[in-house]
Amino acid sequence: MGTAELACPCLEAIAGQVVGVVTQPDRPKGRDLKLTPPPVKVTAARLGLPVEQPERIRDAVELLRNYRPDLIAVVAYGQILPRAILDIPPLGCINVHTSLLPRWRGAAPIQYALLHGDAQTGVTTMFLNEKMDEGDIILQRTVPISPDETAATLHDRLAVLGAQLLAETVSLLALGKAPRIPQDPTQVTYARKITKDDGRIDWTKPAAEIERMIRAFNPRPGAFTEDNGKLVKIWQATVTAAGALQLLEVQPAGGKRMGFDAYLRGNSSSSLSRR
Repeated sequence: MGTAELACPCLEAIAGQVVGVVTQPDRPKGRDLKLTPPPVKVTAARLGLPVEQPERIRDAVELLRNYRPDLIAVVAYGQILPRAILDIPPLGCINVHTSLLPRWRGAAPIQYALLHGDAQTGVTTMFLNEKMDEGDIILQRTVPISPDETAATLHDRLAVLGAQLLAETVSLLALGKAPRIPQDPTQVTYARKITKDDGRIDWTKPAAEIERMIRAFNPRPGAFTEDNGKLVKIWQATVTAAGALQLLEVQPAGGKRMGFDAYLRGNSSSSLSRR
């Protein structure tokens, strides 16, 4: 069960053991609102796997029972499974989560690790229950976060690691050797869903904090500000030795991404030159 791009490497890693794929329905996308399949559906079709797309997973209990799964693996699906589904597979329902639980439970663990300047993050496989990311841990793997890491680059690294960890977890479960480690409730932090407005830069914050935000929101929702009343996205910046924020790459509304020097040449009255 999965929807987003993050789940695709996981599906490929265990495709030979998959009897069916459950993903979200096709949704309108882009300026023309063309009905577009989720990435997992595209991957499943390429692998020749049957795909189900219920609008609400709680209405698909009988559908899933008919597959008679030994195990249900969930990766970036987008809905919480009800107890009726959690009880279907004899080996349980498991999840791949892109943080070192119990740190950064929730919808945006990659972004929050970057926002808060974490030195490392990783991937966790866990047993699912009816609460959000609170199940017992099976396996974890840790990766360092580099100083220039963006949400895009970290996402891709964790997607690959998650696929490897899921395959290992499935093997352990089949052998009856999967560990079950309760999460430490004293170490819990939450990563709520990111909204578009979260990308608005608050220039009163320290330069290092703004620079982390720019990387955390690259590519979505994108860090942005206003310059002489026009929206400008900030794609790359650095903090100088003096502790000031130096913009490197920007994108004016309706325009292309460009170096900040090139932007200033076309916008001599820019207020951003004084940041």
